[in-house]
Amino acid sequence: MKKNLKLGLFGFGCVGQGLYHVLHETHGVKGEIKKICVKHKNKTRPIPEHFFTFDKNEILNDPEIDIIVELIDDANAAYEIVTTALKNGKAVVTANKKMLAEHLEEIYNLQQKYGKPVLYEGAVCGSIPILRNLEEYYDNDLISSIEGIFNGSTNYILTKVFDEKKSYEEALKKAQELGFAESDPTLDVKGYDPKYKLVIAIAHTFGVFVKPEDVINIGIDRISNLDLKFAQENNYTIKLIARAFKQDGKVYGFVAPQFIENTNPLASVRNEFNAVQVKGAFAETQLFIGKGAGSYPTGSAVLSDISALNYDYTYEYKKHHQDTDLEFSNDLSVEAYISFDHDSKVSISDFVEFQSGYASGGKQYMFGKISLNKLQAFSKIEGIGIILSPKAVVATSQAVKQLAVA
Repeated sequence: MKKNLKLGLFGFGCVGQGLYHVLHETHGVKGEIKKICVKHKNKTRPIPEHFFTFDKNEILNDPEIDIIVELIDDANAAYEIVTTALKNGKAVVTANKKMLAEHLEEIYNLQQKYGKPVLYEGAVCGSIPILRNLEEYYDNDLISSIEGIFNGSTNYILTKVFDEKKSYEEALKKAQELGFAESDPTLDVKGYDPKYKLVIAIAHTFGVFVKPEDVINIGIDRISNLDLKFAQENNYTIKLIARAFKQDGKVYGFVAPQFIENTNPLASVRNEFNAVQVKGAFAETQLFIGKGAGSYPTGSAVLSDISALNYDYTYEYKKHHQDTDLEFSNDLSVEAYISFDHDSKVSISDFVEFQSGYASGGKQYMFGKISLNKLQAFSKIEGIGIILSPKAVVATSQAVKQLAVA
């Protein structure tokens, strides 16, 4: 264990400043920021100028710096920083979920090659310590599923819509004003952000490296007033749920809005809070809840990784070595409500099993069991809304075929 770690920080935005403050307020982590690399030269910053540099190599090539802390929002630049740091023999802490999701298997291999760890607890659900729990507490448990609310911005929006009866547009604007949503909210409201987090979680839950483009994501941007009315009349709320589960040698994972019964623990998770529910054969069901957005919650997760590196901690990717035969699949049917304009090309034949349909307020609704691949196709067509039923997952397509034959 080193007495005093020297840190090189990339980025001094919301999370970077949060890290700076929690690092100086805690007494448990022996580390100091030697230099901070930023992009904009004329920006006013709350700490002395001597901390800052505009040359990444001043940090990456400094032999005194032990740990590179990457907290920028550019995934391509983050990838270059992380890979260069590893090749230069430096440990890395990052919170860039997009970069990690797109390059996780490569980063895993680089860690093995250069013998330096990359930690990224802050990349998945903010302050919730889920990755280290998956690696350590659940290392020998037979986990069957992981699911929950992985995006604080959309959860904040949906909370305001349901609890305060705000419109979607009003709630989104408020989330942007508070910094929970970006000025371009696409990554959040269309479900990309929770998908990136799910991809990372799948690697530590089931040991499978999945490409983000193979995971289906459906957002909340098409939820209508009729959907909200239906939810309220049936004692439901709506949450954007990320889930992955293991069945018959395959791993399934996707992100989609879902009607949630008010008795479900996830229904009470509000505002920018995240929730992760893990089901295992031995530990059974456990629920983790914590803030998923904000400078201090994410900064505290980054600080926890820095502290772990003080004790030479590294992810061992234990499930990857235990379950190497698992494969990722989208060959799955789910139960969903499909809403669409009258001129949209949606028909009963699109369903594996059609159950009901009706028209209201200028829209048509169909309900039944439908394949994930069909939902993915629908999600790319304007005017089509998709919300999973409270039951959500029905069966793998192979199971459906077997039932049909029986």
